[in-house]
Formats: sequence, structure tokens, C-alpha cells
Amino acid sequence: MPELILVVDDEPKVARLARDYLEKNGFRVITAADGQSALAAARRDKPDLIVLDLMLPQMDGREVCRILRRESGVPIIMLTALSEEIDQVTGLEIGADDYITKPFSPRALVARVRALLRRAKGGVKPSGILRAGGLEVDPDRYLVTFNGGPIKLTPNEFKLLYLLASHAGQTLTREQLLEDLHGAASSMDRSVDSHIKNLRKKLEAASGNSMIETIYGIGYRFIEGSNKK
Repeated sequence: MPELILVVDDEPKVARLARDYLEKNGFRVITAADGQSALAAARRDKPDLIVLDLMLPQMDGREVCRILRRESGVPIIMLTALSEEIDQVTGLEIGADDYITKPFSPRALVARVRALLRRAKGGVKPSGILRAGGLEVDPDRYLVTFNGGPIKLTPNEFKLLYLLASHAGQTLTREQLLEDLHGAASSMDRSVDSHIKNLRKKLEAASGNSMIETIYGIGYRFIEGSNKK
């Protein structure tokens, strides 16, 4: 069955444009026009991916994203008319996996949706389960646990953790991490910083150990015993 996409936007023309192009490209699409309806649809219909507008009535996209991230790892593309980097980074820091700014090309949106779904479902090519102390990363089941307790990660967080843990002790540059996430290097290296920040919080909450060390001016490395930022 085709993947189900939830498009959340309070502008009917934008929602219709996104829906029409996604449906023409083989996706099933449902829509919501405000934050509360978006949460209800996400919980009821379990979409494979959500396109979420930042500016919504009643409850804005930031709050919707925060709530969704407490409940699931569904891939989220933040849709915003704001082009400033700080707004894009804010979206990534609260758990969005990607962003696209208005006005947007419908073809670009479809391409972003396809790319994120690929990363979520098959982007990591595993060589086996990774274990570090009580941490276990299972790419076949797309599962991360610490001492048997699950850790919920977004697709990008999972991919970053797998990449770093599979190169334990080795420093990976921001450019390397960006290329692995998006298929090509990006000028917006702060997106990696945002995902790493969220990943550390989840690892530390589960284990008391952030496990990822910053190598200032270069990138990051996975060290099981590290609590350094």
C-alpha cells in the first residue's frame, strides 16, 4: 500500500497544492488545518510522514512537533514561510527531520518526502547489531535500547548514532555526517549540531552518558565513556 502523508497547513491553497502533487506521485494524503487536528490525525491514522507548517492556529507547528516527538519517531518535514536560519534550526532542534520554505516547488517537496522516507526505511545499510556497554543499536529492527529499555529516535538521529557508533573513537566531520544524512554536503552544518544535541539528550536520559564527544571545529566522535559536550 502507498505511504500515507499527513499535510498540515492552514492555507487551503498550499494544502491542496501539496496534496495534489503527492497524490500524483503515488502517495496517499490526508490534511489538517490546525495543530489539534494534526495531532488527532497523526494519532488516529499513523501516517508514514508528516509535512508540518510552522505557523498554525490554536497550536503552532513547534508545539505540535514537540508533542509528536514525545509519542513517536514519525519523519517530519517542517514547512515555513520564514527563511531565517534561526527558524530552520529551531525546527530541527525540536525534532523535525528536514525543512522546506515557502513558496516551495511541489517537485522539490515530493523529492524531499521521497528522500526522507528512504532514510527512514532503508537509509542505513547495516553490517550487524552494534553494542557499546548497555547500548544496543539494531538496524534490522530499527531499534535502539539501553539495558533493554527502548530509546525513541528520529530517522536522522538513528542514522547519526549508527554512523558514529560504527566508527567508535574516530572523529567524523560535520561534512561527512551531512553527506550521510542528505546525500550531499550542505552549507547548513548547524542542522547536524541540532540533531546531535537532541540525540545526546536522549542517550543521557536513558543511560546517564551522552556518549558523543564534540571535537571543536571539526565534528564529533562516539566514545562510550564520554560525558563531554
